[in-house]
Amino acid sequence: VQLQASGGGLVQPGGSLTLSCTASRFTLSSYAIGWFRQAPGKEREGVSCINGRDDLQFSVDSVASRFTISRDNANNTVNLQMRSLKPEDTAVYYCATDGGDNCGFNYLGEGVGDMEYRGKGTLVTVSS
Repeated sequence: VQLQASGGGLVQPGGSLTLSCTASRFTLSSYAIGWFRQAPGKEREGVSCINGRDDLQFSVDSVASRFTISRDNANNTVNLQMRSLKPEDTAVYYCATDGGDNCGFNYLGEGVGDMEYRGKGTLVTVSS
């Protein structure tokens, strides 16, 4: 199973980006998929997650009003739409799943995200 995050780049504060998580030979729609980030010198942080069965979405408070996670099943993709970006959102972002269908305790907050199925990340830089 190989997950791949894409869509990162350089954006000014207040700008928007949409990240995409895709997979080869693995159907994302059945599984909980989380988005995680890690900034230099900081702990890994789980920011958003979407359930596999019912597509319920969860986000940490620091991004809940600005980030939206969603599925595009036709393209086997999970997207993370990020708005009103701040310099503190700068990090490498990656998607991952533990193979279950619920966003459990290991999907949100600091120090989580050590999962069996994890792809390479994409760098998001928020700077003027």
